[in-house]
Amino acid sequence: MQNYRRFIFIWGLVFWSALSFASPFPLEINEPDSLKTPKNWFNLDPEKDGVMGTSANRAHEKLLEGKNPQRTVIVAVIDSGVDIEHEDLQGKIWVNQDEIQGNGKDDDGNGYIDDVNGWNFIGGADGANIEEDSYELTREYVRLKPIYEDADPDRIKRRHQEEYDYWLRIKKELEEKKEEAELNYKFTSGLQENLIAVAEVLKEALGKEDMKEEDLAGLESGNEEVEKAAAMVGQMFMRIGQEGTSLNEILEDLAGVVEHYENQVKFAYNPHFDPREIVGDDPIDYKDKTYGNPDVIGPDASHGTHVAGIIAADRTNDLGIQGIAEHVLIMPVRAVPNGDERDKDIANAIYYAVDNGAHIINMSFGKSYSPGKNKVDKAVKYAKRKGVLLVHAAGNSGKEVHADNNFPNRWLTKRRKAPNWIEVGANAWQGDKNLPGSFSNYSDQGVDLFAPGVDMYSTLPGNEYKSNSGTSMAAPVVSGVTALIMAYYPDLKPSEVKAILKQSVYNQAEQLVIKPGNEEEVAFGSLSITGGVVNAYQALQLAESIK
Repeated sequence: MQNYRRFIFIWGLVFWSALSFASPFPLEINEPDSLKTPKNWFNLDPEKDGVMGTSANRAHEKLLEGKNPQRTVIVAVIDSGVDIEHEDLQGKIWVNQDEIQGNGKDDDGNGYIDDVNGWNFIGGADGANIEEDSYELTREYVRLKPIYEDADPDRIKRRHQEEYDYWLRIKKELEEKKEEAELNYKFTSGLQENLIAVAEVLKEALGKEDMKEEDLAGLESGNEEVEKAAAMVGQMFMRIGQEGTSLNEILEDLAGVVEHYENQVKFAYNPHFDPREIVGDDPIDYKDKTYGNPDVIGPDASHGTHVAGIIAADRTNDLGIQGIAEHVLIMPVRAVPNGDERDKDIANAIYYAVDNGAHIINMSFGKSYSPGKNKVDKAVKYAKRKGVLLVHAAGNSGKEVHADNNFPNRWLTKRRKAPNWIEVGANAWQGDKNLPGSFSNYSDQGVDLFAPGVDMYSTLPGNEYKSNSGTSMAAPVVSGVTALIMAYYPDLKPSEVKAILKQSVYNQAEQLVIKPGNEEEVAFGSLSITGGVVNAYQALQLAESIK
């Protein structure tokens, strides 16, 4: 979710080469022609405003003004937590009217004590919370290691051969990923150390605590060290190309990436790390559904709060941003740590959301392995029977997704797909070759449509705001548009709402674009089922015509 445009410099070798180092794992990022992203662009109109937004503002102004909604739509946000006190989410958080806050009782008899605003499946009864967890890859390694580590390949029984082969694949991948994370951590932390030193030289020379590109103009100190530092940072600013960026902002972004790789080494790929004792349950006992606590914020609600703002931030105040939908309430369900979510928690989060009245469930998370997929699939089918739509982020690996490489997913079997599932890729604001986010997953069989997901300005905990990128941001855009339709046309079946979303996209199927993950030019229509970007205006027009 980093502001990747400002962070391009890390993966180029602009100033790293100036420090006589080389990156072992450079990242390829499709740099757009222009880096001046319009604020609130996801609400804007492709034709009127010239950006690939959702036309949500146009829909509110031209189609919904003076029209009364038929209901308030509840969107469950299964995520890291939501800052329910945020200034731009006031009046937008679901309240369980049958529960009395803080009395230590399950007043409504739903099995969850004090769940006034939602539930937290990665917390303990004592109020403690999981923040970090390992990846599912690592947990599968830990599960299979005692069984197969010392096994003789020639003595593996036929009925165990498939699992043994799976173990070998898991073992190889974990070892490679762990080594890569260690190297990346060493590289980025070294880079951070050098940039901090360079920054200190310039700050002292300029007598400033921060600087922008224009501050370096004409700096002639006669000091070779200062002039080299200025030349290097000047190259960096030029490479980034984002007007107004300061050196401290770059250092902040770099710190976030260093932390990311540090977390991978310490937690994600560490077979010895297991925080589940905080919850106190058996993570493979799927019959247990009432563990956790009512803390829906958790230790770091940044991701979930950003998602919630895109859907529901107040459109009528003068604060921060305007969310996609007005007549909507967010139901926070905390189930996603910094690491891979557990299948048990996701299944139970879906059940909780459905049983407590959610109409839509936003799922901005995913992973590469899912040992409990059949249990999650049962929850998905339960949501289908209850008329609840699931909106899922396609992922940020720049790869084609299919039934076996990205979870959770729509495939209940190899041939049968969940009809209440909407898979979302991320697009940028330009309607040119850079339309798809360079990181976005794609598939003309598994991704339904694209939605704004690059440089998305939204809410953060503590009444803050920031731009983030990812399919995690694109999914709530679609959840917001879905909520708009459901608020004004409550008699439409979920299958009809999904069909409306797909049939009403802003079609860009013929547009040649850079394929995510490489430099190949392909038709945008090859990246999703519809070949288009979700469009609130056209969706509401279609809903009106078939209501």
